[in-house]
Amino acid sequence: MNDYLCLTVLSKPGESQPDFSTRLSRFWTHMLRNFKTNFEKVYAETCRFEPAGDCLSRKYLFEETVLERLEAELPSAGIDFEPIDRDDVYSKYEASPPEWMQIDH
Repeated sequence: MNDYLCLTVLSKPGESQPDFSTRLSRFWTHMLRNFKTNFEKVYAETCRFEPAGDCLSRKYLFEETVLERLEAELPSAGIDFEPIDRDDVYSKYEASPPEWMQIDH
């Protein structure tokens, strides 16, 4: 069974949900087209955006082998994220509906 790390991405301050959602879609499309093997190791995402101060956030669970790629690609795409804690691991059972949805690959 795989353990997963958690990525929390953040919108720009005051950015609308539709605009942030569009930027995330562009980023994940980029990952799929350019780093398909890495993209396939992103397991789940939260179903809802959450407030985080004057930003919105969304969480993703991914295999640790993708960590360096995400840390390199997210800033290039202009997407901020909280520091990723390598010691805070999740099982696939913690990513269950209705809070989480699995990503189809």
